[in-house]
Amino acid sequence: MKNKKFCITTPLYYVNGQPHVGHSYTNVAADVLARYMRMRGESVYFLTGTDEHGQKIEKAAKDAGLSDVKSFCDSIVSKFIDLWSILDISYDDFIRTTEPRHEEVVKKILIQLYKEGHIYESDYKGWYCTPCETFWIESQVEDKNCPDCGRELEFITEKNYFLKISKHREWLKDYLKDNKDFVLPQSRFNEVVSFLENPLADLCISRPKERVSWGITIPFDEDYVTYVWFEALLNYITAPGFLREDDDFKSIWPADVQFMAKDILRYHAVYWPIMLHMLGLDLPKMVFSHGWWLVTESDGANKMSKSKGNVVDPRELVDRYGTDALRYFLLREVPFGMDGSFSEENFIKRTNSDLANDFGNLVFRTLNMIIKYYDGFIPESKKATDNCDEFFSDKVESIYSKIEEAMRRVDYQKVLKTIWELISAANKYIELRAPWKLKKDDPNELAYVIYTLSDIIRIILIALTPFIPKSTQKAWFSFGYKDKIEEHDYSQISLWAKTPFSQAVTKGEPLFPRIEVEEG
Repeated sequence: MKNKKFCITTPLYYVNGQPHVGHSYTNVAADVLARYMRMRGESVYFLTGTDEHGQKIEKAAKDAGLSDVKSFCDSIVSKFIDLWSILDISYDDFIRTTEPRHEEVVKKILIQLYKEGHIYESDYKGWYCTPCETFWIESQVEDKNCPDCGRELEFITEKNYFLKISKHREWLKDYLKDNKDFVLPQSRFNEVVSFLENPLADLCISRPKERVSWGITIPFDEDYVTYVWFEALLNYITAPGFLREDDDFKSIWPADVQFMAKDILRYHAVYWPIMLHMLGLDLPKMVFSHGWWLVTESDGANKMSKSKGNVVDPRELVDRYGTDALRYFLLREVPFGMDGSFSEENFIKRTNSDLANDFGNLVFRTLNMIIKYYDGFIPESKKATDNCDEFFSDKVESIYSKIEEAMRRVDYQKVLKTIWELISAANKYIELRAPWKLKKDDPNELAYVIYTLSDIIRIILIALTPFIPKSTQKAWFSFGYKDKIEEHDYSQISLWAKTPFSQAVTKGEPLFPRIEVEEG
């Protein structure tokens, strides 16, 4: 068997509309972890994709005037793929639920579960939400409205197939007691525990074709298609090769981190673990459920939603401000896991303050001093190779361990704050040491200061690469390095004096030009 890869997944994005900044949030978060793990020397399997079956997609295709639902899916999928390219999302696999590799294995799984007695046929009488494609039991419903989306429910009666998840409720409760980090952040873990205090209804996993025709046919009853929220979850094991490529699958599964937004936590933290348990497979090591990006409207802050038409187009933001500015803002503005309020005003403030003034200015000033004082070559300093300036020593020694600890908890804001402590210290160091005075008063000390700044920036660039890879690579080249920064071992950020003497630098353009905002 191959060595185990570090497996990261995103949810499959539903293709009933255009991708928005909420989708970008999840994929950027997953990409940062994937890049970080690769720089730590791990072999990574990063999976994303699209969810393409169900009633909503069938309706969206019809509304678009297309009788061929697959053609409609193709047109939307291309937009997701294009956006991931724009945002530098370094995924290793992209799964579509309309692919044969998915559909064929879903049918095998259905047959296996049916033969083993996990699936049964029964009448369903109860409430149904067409937009969410979800059934609700009486105790979950108030005022005939959907608990998730708030829209009016329909009472239906029909035969369907059900998965016997109710009898596994106690098993899952016990599993959660023994695995406190299975769901993060803690508030989401508490939600799942609370949900399981109530009776767990068996999961309806089919829809009659007379009502929903666009889906994977139930292999033991051709009058039904598979419920989209059952078969879509299975992508996490169909893509890496379950029941298809056993060696590949064993080298990838279980997932190390599965990312999703909080509105689909129940599917991933309740139904999905039970499905895996039935199949005799290991559960993912962590399910991380992040918050929503909200937009301020006349009635208050609301969730970004395609159906509400209040989404922020990430492509427009990238066109105006650049890919890395958006990547940085999404993971710095709010703690990852909590809701955040999106505004272009805050986006510009964060970009100008952190990226232009702090980080970009540090890089630009240091390059200028190397060019001005040393004709563009990083100066030699015996003193610098002997020890790190005590002004930075504590921060340099601890930066890797602090980042590693925060990354284990997927605390991106803490990682970035840790890096910015070093950036702020470097800017303060320039003011305290005043290189422009040392030029006349103490040339040897000037070489020490400039070399120290060059090496601190080396550390900062490596540390920031998972977050803003384009900009760090550009600065890396400006400091005279010829290789790809992402190929460097991340642990080198706690090593000192790794910048070569006499390396030629180039000034280049500012990494993040300040965004000027017109008043009035």
